Amino acid sequence: MGIKEMPEEERPRERCLKRGAASLSTTELLAILLRTGSRGTTALEMAREALVRAGSLRGLAAMEASELVRFGGLGPARAAQVAAALELARRFTEEEVLRKETLAGSEEAYRFLKPRLRDLPHEVFAAIFLSQKHGVLAYRELFRGSISSSTVHPREVVKAALRENAAAVILAHNHPSGHVAPSPDDLRLTEQLRAVLSQIDVRVLDHLIVGGNGYFSFSREGLLHG
Repeated sequence: MGIKEMPEEERPRERCLKRGAASLSTTELLAILLRTGSRGTTALEMAREALVRAGSLRGLAAMEASELVRFGGLGPARAAQVAAALELARRFTEEEVLRKETLAGSEEAYRFLKPRLRDLPHEVFAAIFLSQKHGVLAYRELFRGSISSSTVHPREVVKAALRENAAAVILAHNHPSGHVAPSPDDLRLTEQLRAVLSQIDVRVLDHLIVGGNGYFSFSREGLLHG
């Protein structure tokens, strides 16, 4: 049965307007984003199939728009709509932190970073640039790929810190494996960046490694020297 053949009170869009979005299932919310079906498949069926193939909403959120296009029947327009909605959700989480005067502690930094880094299938090295009072100036993804002292160039991190007029920085990267214990490369890179940034009076407050099962904080573990 197509959505148009459903009783009006059972259609996702009408229920959303009448009872609120919270009354709908994840599949129904996704179907509203998709708007219409394709090739004999309803929007509800397409939404259900997308969630099954992704494994969960979290799995769907980890995908790039180019990956979503490959889902049967979605196509570029629907994939862009879904990717945009998921990005808005991430930015809402980010906005909650940006409204605060300061970013206090590793737990708050993790809440800021989790929706952006936790579920990525590839490694990303990023930085949160902070003011003298530790207010958030900017979040920047700086490098993608295998994160090591040979692929993360200190001069680019320094240039970004100067561009943002930062007084402090929280470094971050993800481990797609889910395991957050630092590697020898992570330890070397952190010390290298701390030393270089100190030369321009930018303090490294922390380096967080984000994974599927939580995070590792260099500051909390006493691994930031100097």
